[in-house]
This record gives sequence, structure tokens and C-alpha cells, in this order.
Amino acid sequence: MTTRPAAWEPTSWRGFPALQQPDWPDEADLDRAIKQIAGYPPLVFAGEARSLQASLAQVSAGNAFLLQAGDCAESFEDFSADSIREKLRVILQMAVVLTYSMGVPVVKVGRMAGQFAKPRSNPTERIGDADIPSFRGHIVNDAAPTAAARVASPDRLVQAYHQSASTLNLLRAFTKGGFAALDRVHAWTQEFVSSSPEGRRYEQLATDIERALAFMRACGMDTESNPNLREVDVFTSHEALLLGYEEALTRRDSLTGAWYDCSAHMLWIGERTRDLEGAHVEFLRGVANPIGCKVGPSTTVDEVLGLCEVLNPARIPGRLTLISRMGVDRVESGLRPLLRAVTDAGHPVVWACDPMHGNTYSAPNGRKTRHFDAIMGEIQGFVLAHRAEGTWPGGIHVELTGENVTECLGGADALSDDDLDHRYETVCDPRLNGRQGLELAFRTAELVETHRMG
Repeated sequence: MTTRPAAWEPTSWRGFPALQQPDWPDEADLDRAIKQIAGYPPLVFAGEARSLQASLAQVSAGNAFLLQAGDCAESFEDFSADSIREKLRVILQMAVVLTYSMGVPVVKVGRMAGQFAKPRSNPTERIGDADIPSFRGHIVNDAAPTAAARVASPDRLVQAYHQSASTLNLLRAFTKGGFAALDRVHAWTQEFVSSSPEGRRYEQLATDIERALAFMRACGMDTESNPNLREVDVFTSHEALLLGYEEALTRRDSLTGAWYDCSAHMLWIGERTRDLEGAHVEFLRGVANPIGCKVGPSTTVDEVLGLCEVLNPARIPGRLTLISRMGVDRVESGLRPLLRAVTDAGHPVVWACDPMHGNTYSAPNGRKTRHFDAIMGEIQGFVLAHRAEGTWPGGIHVELTGENVTECLGGADALSDDDLDHRYETVCDPRLNGRQGLELAFRTAELVETHRMG
């Protein structure tokens, strides 16, 4: 067993085995980029992370629901105000559906403003007669299938910082500047969503909300200046994969003296890097942000209890979110022993369901895809497991976009294998489009409501 340092520092992870780190060709060049980022301002602030943790504490108590959603991997090429706005629009729509249908607050966390790096099953891939480095996200290398494009470039770390800052700037403007006001629920519907059955169902919900606002105004309430109706909090998150980058943005909070990773409000550890003796667990145990950890079908009771003890030894509500990614066929049987053990040990975790990663497969044309029925099936199994164990199915963690892509099969539009090449635009894994995201929100709300009425 690796000996943990007595006092944690942002560099403590360097004494532990670090998986999924790129093969940087020039260490001096990497050090230059890391020092440059370390001199930049923080992207988020400690007080914002504490606010998110307080909201997640309500989720862990069964009084709120977590919606964590966004891109599988952000792109340097597909980056614009429009694309950010459309992703936010879908998240807001889904949150309104969940809130209105379940009657509890929805904590909104985007996979954005930092979700660039991707873990890979293999360090190389075969292209023609040559083995070249795998694409690890635009923060590391380029997706073009050539050896030159796949060379890891530290300058991309700096570019990722600047794009994250720009994204955060827009998110704050949209969420605080009127775009997210509740009286704009009708305006949040994209054209391609409004023509679907889920879009029409959403339109009815939006009409009901507008009638409720009109009633409140008639009763003398000021709905125009009430911040609860005009503004929303949307927090950011990403997988803390590239530990040098995360270390560079870790700062000591002047109010509390605690260390915060100021690259995002929430960070998570992936299924491939959750080794209790690894560098990722060591790094994230020391930052005060809310953190998540993916748990897959191979996760044992001892492992999940060990993760809880290391990552949240003080048992702080809202500090730790366990994100299950079991696959539709294994979620109930795989999750129930973990739910029981964590509950019996008294750990106040948030349980969220990632129904995407355990249900990925290759279509006949070679495209990676997921079927909407399997995605919903895993959410249903997640809810049923919680119902059986008397615990709260606290949230969902999904990959989606606001664009009218054809990357996941099924849904109300019944997308088939033949549709995959129409608009397959992801740089890595397949995402739900806006219609599918809205359908998922309605159906998830129904499943959780049935659980609550139980």
C-alpha cells in the first residue's frame, strides 16, 4: 500500500502512480505551459464551489435532484457562443421538466468549461499499417488520423484554459442576464425540438408555468425582479484527468485556508483512474471542491467503501457523488450491494446514474453509438435499485448537445443505423440531441415520481 503524505499539498499526487497521462515529448515545454497556467487567474471561486456543495447536500438528503449534463469532450473547433447557448438551453429545459414534474429543486451542473481530456482504453490505435497515439481530447492532441496530429502539445493546455474562461464568461452572462428567466420557458425551445411529441408536451408545461406566473403577478408579487425567477445557478464540472493542469489551477482559499481546484466547481474521477492507490484519488482527496467518482460493474463493496473513506473521511454531506455506470443489464444487481454498504456505513453520498458509458457499442458502419432504450433502461434499473434499498436516486449524468445530431439511436424519432452518418459530429462519444434529452427528462421524472410515491 502506498503511504499517503501526512500533510496534503497540490503536488502530493506526484508520489503516486498516475494513469492515463499523455506521453509529452518535451518535459521542459510541459513545465513552461503548466507554469504559465499557474500564473493565470482562477476559473471559478471557492465560494461558488461551497455553494454547489450546499446544494448537493440537499440532494444527498433526498430533497433535491442533480442534473449533470453536457459534451462528452469539448472541441477547439466547434466552439461558439451559439453552441454554448444551445447546450445551456437543453439543460435549462430538462431542469424545468424535472423540477415541475418532481416538485424538488434541480441542481444544474454542466460538463463544460473544462471537459476536454478523454481517457483511452489503449495508448495507440491502428491507422492503415501504422500504430499512432490515440486521440486524448483537444487539450492534448488533434483528432486527425496522422502521427503528426497525435503528438501531445502542451500549448493545448493553455488554449484549453482560455476556452474554459470564455465559456464561463458566457455561461455567467446567460444565467444571470435574463436568458434563464422563468418567463422565457417558451423561448428555450429550439425549432427542431418543438416539432416533436416531447416538444409539444414541453410547450404545455411552459404554458402552465406562464399561467402560474401571471397568477402570482395578479396577487401582487413582483416576478420581474425576483432573482429566484430571473436567474439560475449552473455550475461547471469535468473529469480531473490531466493532473498537472489541475495542480496548476489549485489555489488556497483566503477565507478558509482550504485548497480548491479552481478549474471547475466539481471534479470527478473516472472509472479507469479510481485506483485507491493512484494519483487521481490522492489529488482529489485534498481539494475542498465537491467531487465525484465513477463506479462501474467491477466495483466491489470494499472498493467503494475505501473510496468513501479516503475522499470524504469527515462524512460531509454534498462532498462526494458516486456516479454509477453499470450498463442496463447489470445496474440493479451491481448497484444494490453498494447502496446497502454505503448506507450502512453512514456515508452521506449523492448517488447519480451515468446511463451512457455502460451502453456504448459499435454499429455495423463502425460508428460508436448508444440506444435510447438502453439508456432509459439503465435509469429505470437505477431507480428500482434505490427503491429496493430505500435510498434516494439522486441524479443523472448524461452526455448531450443542443444540436440536432444523429449519434444515439432510438428515441421518439426512432433514429436507426442508417441515420448515424447524417449528423455524427462528436469528437469522441455519441451524445443525445435536444429532442432525446427532453424525452429523457420527462421519462426520468416519471420514474422518480413513481419511486417517491412508492
